[in-house]
Formats: sequence, structure tokens, C-alpha cells
Amino acid sequence: MLPSEHRLRRRQDFATAVRRGRRAGRPLLVVHLSESRDVTTGAPYGEGDPVATTDLSSTDPHSAGERPSPARAGFVVSKAVGPAVVRNRVKRRLRHLMAARITGLPAGSLIVVRALPPAGTAEFADLERDLDSALRKLSAPRGGRPRGTGTAPPDASSPMGAGQ
Repeated sequence: MLPSEHRLRRRQDFATAVRRGRRAGRPLLVVHLSESRDVTTGAPYGEGDPVATTDLSSTDPHSAGERPSPARAGFVVSKAVGPAVVRNRVKRRLRHLMAARITGLPAGSLIVVRALPPAGTAEFADLERDLDSALRKLSAPRGGRPRGTGTAPPDASSPMGAGQ
């Protein structure tokens, strides 16, 4: 069971994770991870965010204390996955898998796991494989791939220009 301090409950938190976070898609699920601080401004979640406009200064209910808030996860399993019994089974499996992995994520992170329709018929091991793969991708440092096409940059002696 995922402890209550690690659960996402508020709509603003789900929206923040989905809109501001990075995404990793896999055949059975899509994982959105939003780090604890905005990378561009360094401000906590909610400050200047139209999605999280509330009377509070932050969308993080754990932010009032001195200690950093724990990573929190939420799950989205739509009716496209299957009937209620299937959806609830998928949610239980995902909560169990995330409970074992949540402490390895950065403090204050928001994680949204969205199950895709094939997750309804998937085995537990398949869900585990896709979740681990997505979390591995999201925890990798950004900018690991070079922007170029893989060819060497042209040197000054090579003919370049519109007329050649």
C-alpha cells in the first residue's frame, strides 16, 4: 500500500505534474514526473502557475513545514482500460509497484502514472517492466543526446554557400 503522505489527491497537483513535468510513454502506461522546483525560475510549485492558482502559495500541502515534502504519486486509469474490476486491479498493482519505488525519487516530486488500455490485460511483470523503464528514463539527466546529426562539423576550407 502506498502511504498517505506519498499520495496525490488534489486536481492542481495532477495538472502540475502533467503540464510541467517530463513524460515517458511506454506500451502499457505513461509516466509524468515533475521535479520539486521549477527548473526555469527555481520557485516552488504553484508560484505564477495558472494551473495551480489558489489562495495558497503552493500546491504542495506538505510545504508548510521545514522538512522537504516527500515524493507523491497519483494514478489515472480511465474506463478505456476496462470495467471497474479491471481498473481497480490495475490501480492496486500500480500502487504496489510505486510504493516500492517512491523513496528512490527526488523529494517533492509529483508523479502521475496513466494506464493505457492494454494495461487491463497485462501481467504484473509487464506493468513492472514498463514502470521501471519509464522511471529510468525520467531519472536520467537531461540533454544526454547531442543535437547534431552525427556528422562532423564543416571546416572553413569546405565549399559552402548558395552559389556552390
